[in-house]
Amino acid sequence: MFIDGEWCEAEGGRRFEVFDPASGAVVGSVPDGGAAEARRAIAAAGRAFEAWSRTTAYRRAELLLKAHALMTERAEALARTMTEEQGKPIRAARNEVRYGADFLLWFAEEAKRVNGEILPSARPDQRFMVLHQPVGVVAAITPWNYPVSMITRKLAPALAAGCTVVLKPAEATPMCAVAMTRIFEEAGFPPGVVNLVTASDPVPIGAEFTSHPGVAKLTFTGSTAVGRRLASEAAGRMKRVSMELGGHAPFIVCKDADPVHAAKGGSLVKFLNTGQACISPNRFYVHEAVYAPFVETLTERVRAMKAGSGLEEGVAVGPLVNAAAVEKVDRQVRDAVDKGAELRAGGARLTEGALAKGHFYAPTVLAGVTSDMLIHREETFGPVAPVIPYGDEDDVLAMANDTEYGLAAYVYTRDLSRAMHLFEGLRFGIVGINDINPTSAAAPFGGMKQSGLGREGAREGIHEYLETKLGGFAI
Repeated sequence: MFIDGEWCEAEGGRRFEVFDPASGAVVGSVPDGGAAEARRAIAAAGRAFEAWSRTTAYRRAELLLKAHALMTERAEALARTMTEEQGKPIRAARNEVRYGADFLLWFAEEAKRVNGEILPSARPDQRFMVLHQPVGVVAAITPWNYPVSMITRKLAPALAAGCTVVLKPAEATPMCAVAMTRIFEEAGFPPGVVNLVTASDPVPIGAEFTSHPGVAKLTFTGSTAVGRRLASEAAGRMKRVSMELGGHAPFIVCKDADPVHAAKGGSLVKFLNTGQACISPNRFYVHEAVYAPFVETLTERVRAMKAGSGLEEGVAVGPLVNAAAVEKVDRQVRDAVDKGAELRAGGARLTEGALAKGHFYAPTVLAGVTSDMLIHREETFGPVAPVIPYGDEDDVLAMANDTEYGLAAYVYTRDLSRAMHLFEGLRFGIVGINDINPTSAAAPFGGMKQSGLGREGAREGIHEYLETKLGGFAI
């Protein structure tokens, strides 16, 4: 762990092992911290905050740019570490490292653009001044599915704003967090500004983050259930929170769309990271006029996907994170088939040969999915594409919005009026119109409803870590 500028072990030397989900092999071990280590890290961040918050925006930008250069220089090593402990194909890991580095570059620039205001007053002897100042110590909890980019997406704006940070990465992927923390250390961030606590049990750390008076803000990416609990606990001390939670993304293919083009795009975004992405499509609503060619193309592409270790050449689908994830996916597929869905591809665990020791599930296509099936209501977080035919545009909009989630949605259409109608009508924070990658460091990322609070990235991202202060001057 990294606390107050020093690498250290947990009390009693406790450690836990990290496993490759593709093979079950041990790839390393890290300190197994708890509430005591979290308190030490929070105290260190609190001591560092006063000096760091007074550091000029130009100096903070300079250090973020150094971190960006180091991250770029070590991109291949970071990608390999990610594939070994998370499982995604190496090509996808390389893309994530580049995406993650972009946040360091973007917020290095945004650090110098935290502007205040002078406001007019009705009184001739009064002036108003507005300042934006850092909130304080930030506790950041990051997920296993994007173990590098979620660190930079949170830490870069917090550091740019002048906050200090305590990071608790997912227990499945702590080695990526160790590698990223070394980058912040070598870039020259002062002791206590960036702290890392690794742990096999996240509960005591989360409890410390939500209850400790020294933590001003909590930022979390993960499941809606855990996010609700953390937000509820943080509310007891009126802490600021940012929550990037679950999704149940609809993918709408309109009657005027090119079904082959839409199916190609759908297959790419659905099976990205083996379907383990919060913006992954979970429901494919395809107009009956283009349903048959869409399903045929999607099935062909999915059947051609190779599953295996992410370090193998040509692998498109890696392992799921653990055995419980495989069981959840299989349960949803079996429920759908039992209720009448047509299995077009996949539909089973992969246990032959080199796949036997890993957590693999075949890339799957289900046609004729209906609303009474579990997969229509629950987030899957796995490599299954459920396809639902529809006939009326108003009906599909109502079906797409009929979920407690509101993170991402996708629309394929060649009609501008239809595109605008669906864009405005979909109750989701991110909508890709003929676009399967509507994300960027320069774009706001976040959801509506039970998919979260706040936004990450863009100019909105840094304001999540700033307080607004008003000064009224009588002259």
